[in-house]
Amino acid sequence: MILAARACQTTINEFEITYLVVAGGGGTSGYQFTGGGGAGGYRSSVSGESSGGGASAETDLVVTPGIAYTVTVGAGGAGAVSTSQGSNGSNSVFATVTSTGGGRGAMSTTNANSGGSGGGGYSSSTSRAAGAGTTNQGYAGGAPFVGSSNSYRGGGGGGAASVGVAGGALATSGNGGSGVTSSITGTPVGRAGGGGGASYNNGGGTATDGGGNGTAGNVPSNGISGTVNTGGGGGAGGGVSPYVGGSGGSGVVILKYAAGISATFSGGVTQTTTTSGSDKITVITATSTTSETVTFG
Repeated sequence: MILAARACQTTINEFEITYLVVAGGGGTSGYQFTGGGGAGGYRSSVSGESSGGGASAETDLVVTPGIAYTVTVGAGGAGAVSTSQGSNGSNSVFATVTSTGGGRGAMSTTNANSGGSGGGGYSSSTSRAAGAGTTNQGYAGGAPFVGSSNSYRGGGGGGAASVGVAGGALATSGNGGSGVTSSITGTPVGRAGGGGGASYNNGGGTATDGGGNGTAGNVPSNGISGTVNTGGGGGAGGGVSPYVGGSGGSGVVILKYAAGISATFSGGVTQTTTTSGSDKITVITATSTTSETVTFG
C-alpha cells in the first residue's frame, strides 16, 4: 500500500493526499498443475499514472489535521504444500481507500479465488477455473490448458495491468499478468504482478513486477514467492509433496506530502521518511495490527 500527500493545502484546515495503495498478493500450492497467485489490488491517485484494472488515477483524498486515519499494510497470502490450498492476500487500507488482497491459485479440488487480481486456473483432466479480479484494482487469472497428462499447464495469476496468461498447449505454463509502474517515490517501480503457473514439464510460467515464477514437475521445486512490499502473486510449485507453492508478496504504503506537514504514526507502523526538495516521502512497509493510524498536522 502506498500513499502520497500532495504539497497542496485545500483550506487552512485540510490537506490533499495522493495515494498508492497495494494489497498483499495471493499464495498458491506446490502441486505441478497449479495456477499462480493473483496480485494484490492496486489503487492510485498519482496524477498521470494508472490504477489497476485499466482504471485512470483516482481522486486525491482530503484529510483534516489532527484526525487519526487507519493505515494497514496487507500481508501476502501463504503458499501451501502439494495439493493443499494457498491463501488469499490481505487487504491494505488508508482511511476510506481499501485495496483487496490477491486471490490464491486454483488447485486440484477448488477453483482459484477472486481478489484484487484473480488466481490462475488449475490444469488437469478436471480443470479448475481462474479467479476474477476486482474492478479498478486488477485483472483475472489465466485459464488452464487441458490436454494429455504430459501437457497440463496452470494459468498465470492476474496482475494489476493485465490478465494472467493462459496455459499453452506447446509452451510453458501461463505467465503472470503484468503490474503497474509508479514513480511516486521518484524512481519507477513495477508492483502487483501476478505469479506464474506450474506445469507437468517444459518449465513454469514467468512473472514480472514483483510476482514469483512458477516451476515444472519434471524438475520438481518450490514455487517462487512474490517480492516483499510489491503485492506480487506467488508462483506455483512444480511437484508433489513436499514441494510448496510461493507465498504472495506483502503490500506497501507510501506517503508524499509538503515538507512543512508532519505525519505521526501509531507504534505498530514500520516506516521511513526522507525529504526530496519541498516534499517528504514516507514509505510504510509493515503494520503490526489492523488498527494502526497516521495523523497529519
